[in-house]
Amino acid sequence: MKEPCSRPDQPVSDAPGGASAGYRFQTLDDARLEPVELAEECALAIAYNGLNQAVMMVTPADLEDFVVGFSLGAGIVERAADIYDIRISGTGNGRHAEVEIASRAFWTLKAQRRQLPGNASCGLCGVEALEQALPQLPVMPVAPLPPAHWLDDLRQRIADFQPLAQRCGAVHAALFIDAGGRIRMGREDIGRHNALDKLIGALSRSGEDVTGGVAVVTSRCSLELIHKVQRAGIPTLVSFSSPTGLATQWAQRHNLNLIHIPHRSPPRVFSPAARSAEANR
Repeated sequence: MKEPCSRPDQPVSDAPGGASAGYRFQTLDDARLEPVELAEECALAIAYNGLNQAVMMVTPADLEDFVVGFSLGAGIVERAADIYDIRISGTGNGRHAEVEIASRAFWTLKAQRRQLPGNASCGLCGVEALEQALPQLPVMPVAPLPPAHWLDDLRQRIADFQPLAQRCGAVHAALFIDAGGRIRMGREDIGRHNALDKLIGALSRSGEDVTGGVAVVTSRCSLELIHKVQRAGIPTLVSFSSPTGLATQWAQRHNLNLIHIPHRSPPRVFSPAARSAEANR
């Protein structure tokens, strides 16, 4: 019997939008092979000024957006202007990103060196110090919650910004809604934190004003996503899965609006926290 899955007709390096055609599957009761398109992933090694810093498993699309967003979200640089150049090289399952950053950012990086092993599910793996997992970040200015109608049918409306998920599944998405309530852009990746990094990188590179905007993630919401949105200056985070308790506490302490949209229930506002008198009713 033939193998249920064969090698793709397209190599990963040529995968349009991070997907490859040419894979095959069969059902348990039928030996016939059927074609399917699958999301791809590759290992991306990131070096800053020649110093190897991280290897991340990512979807091979929008890699420059990812590098910028990762650098900002991890606190390696404070602003996109500190990134002077990005050179992506390699093909197939292994890629390299050579990043040139400002001297002050590089010296800070060396002083706070950490190693992040490639991982598609945890953005804090490899952090060597508790201070890096729980960084001292400034409290954000208080911002109003988004109007309720911005979130109406949001799960359905974002479909146009998830082409890879529509074709293949297996990926998370991060999207940005501007201060006028319009969905401006979206990015996808096998890693939930990678998708958010790509979105933040794309926002920074395009000069998009994030004031009054909303970041949307289709994944669960844990602490590292809160950190990334906070560093990006986006005042509101909406997730399609419940936040963790620590993520909720952090958002409340730092004035980040945090909203969960359940599948069949109205949106739940976790931050700002309800006043005690109202919460006890």
